[in-house]
Amino acid sequence: MRTLLGLPLVAALLAALSASTASAAYCGAASYNKCCEPACCPQPACCTVMKTCRQVVWEQQQMTCYKTVYERGCQTKTINCVKNVAETCYRECQYTVCKPVYEQKTRTCTYTVCKPVWETKTKDICYTVCNPVWETKTKDICYTVCKPVYETKTKTECYTVCRPVWETKTKEICYTVCKPVYETKTKTECYTVCRPVWETKTKDICYTVCKPVYETKTKTINYTVCKPVYETRTRNVCETICKPVHYTREVQECCGRWETQVSECPGPVVTKCVRDPGCWTWDPCCCRCVYTPGACRTVQVQCPPRQICKRVWVPEVRTKTINCVRYEREVLTKQVPYTVCRMVPECRQKTCNYTVCHMVPEQCTKTLTYKVCHMVPEQKTRTYTYQVCHMVPEQRTKQVHYKVCHMVPEQKTRTYTYQVCHMVPEQVHKTLTYKVCHMVPEQRTKTLTYKVCHMVPECHTKEIPYTVCRMVPEVRTRQVPYTVCKPVHYTKEIQVPICVPKQVAYTVTRCVPRVVCKEVPVTVCCPTNGCGNACCGG
Repeated sequence: MRTLLGLPLVAALLAALSASTASAAYCGAASYNKCCEPACCPQPACCTVMKTCRQVVWEQQQMTCYKTVYERGCQTKTINCVKNVAETCYRECQYTVCKPVYEQKTRTCTYTVCKPVWETKTKDICYTVCNPVWETKTKDICYTVCKPVYETKTKTECYTVCRPVWETKTKEICYTVCKPVYETKTKTECYTVCRPVWETKTKDICYTVCKPVYETKTKTINYTVCKPVYETRTRNVCETICKPVHYTREVQECCGRWETQVSECPGPVVTKCVRDPGCWTWDPCCCRCVYTPGACRTVQVQCPPRQICKRVWVPEVRTKTINCVRYEREVLTKQVPYTVCRMVPECRQKTCNYTVCHMVPEQCTKTLTYKVCHMVPEQKTRTYTYQVCHMVPEQRTKQVHYKVCHMVPEQKTRTYTYQVCHMVPEQVHKTLTYKVCHMVPEQRTKTLTYKVCHMVPECHTKEIPYTVCRMVPEVRTRQVPYTVCKPVHYTKEIQVPICVPKQVAYTVTRCVPRVVCKEVPVTVCCPTNGCGNACCGG
């Protein structure tokens, strides 16, 4: 669009230049006078001129650089060391041992024993037994029963119904739609890629390994062991035992039997809730008849009698003979053996082997292979196509059909039949027979025999042997070993790792810009005179 607008301006500018007194060719490089008429120079002449242009060219240049590399090495060094050598010495040590000395003694002990003495007694017990006495009675009961009476009725009702009437209408709607217009374009792009170039190198590494060297040594250890010596002795022990004595006695046992008695009990008076008859009423909201129940009232009604079965205990007293056992104490004396243990010390020796480990350094060398990566730049070109989307608006029209509902009222009539219930009360009489129970008390007496135990104290005397232990001190002497560490000086050589710096040369490739001048042919058009080409110098 902008190109089309600039065409008239370019045409007007060319007309102004052609009408001026002087004309220019090759952007003002040469000017010409109006030396001839327009009839002498009808057409401009074109010629080729060489023009110098500058262009930047990237050249690869090799450059040597240096870096510091530390190589590992080993250096021998003599050091002074001290080690402790253990030496065993002995010294005399006195210690005191307490020996137990046992002595047998006897003491007199007085104790009291309570012996049971039984006494038989008798007593009379009065108790009361209630005997049931039943009495039959009769009474008349009058109660009311409501009987329902139904009546059929008919009723006519007018009501209004709204009937829907649908009407179809049409209206026109305008809307805008955007249509996509796609335009395909192409673009060329230059980019640089760095390609990795790997170089394999090798170097030797020295390292130190410590190997363990084991040495076996022997030493003698003195120790003391206590041996147990057992001795058997005897002592007298008094023991009390209880001997069973069997005898018989007579006991009064209370027993009896169960008897089943049947009695009749009048039924309870129950309060019932009775509803009165309701009626039908017209409900204008629902447009129908609604049943309204009657009021509730409370009526007392007696239930029929029921029979009750119960068990009555009839007591009896029986006499029976039982076997009894009583225990009488008896003191027995017996000899019990026991063992006494004495610990006797004993000196012993044992030889113990132990291992000493020394670490011996050893030099080792290994070859390490590694790779070095150099990045080489490389120029590449790629062309890709992409689309541009423009949304163009477009007006459209459509017709829409819709429905409108109108409610038209309509009168209708209906007839329905309903029933009305009336509750009619009726009096009913009945005679009820029931039994009443009276409990009559009766006094009874029974004789109970029981025993009373009295504890009678009795004094006894017995001899109790006991042992008294006395500790007698005794002084002894023994050899106690102890270890003394003596320092021993010695010299040894060790390998000390060192790092030696070294300058290593490596080559780096870099791109250096350079300006190149070259001749480019250019075509120039200019007006000619009657003698020849003024632009080209002819």
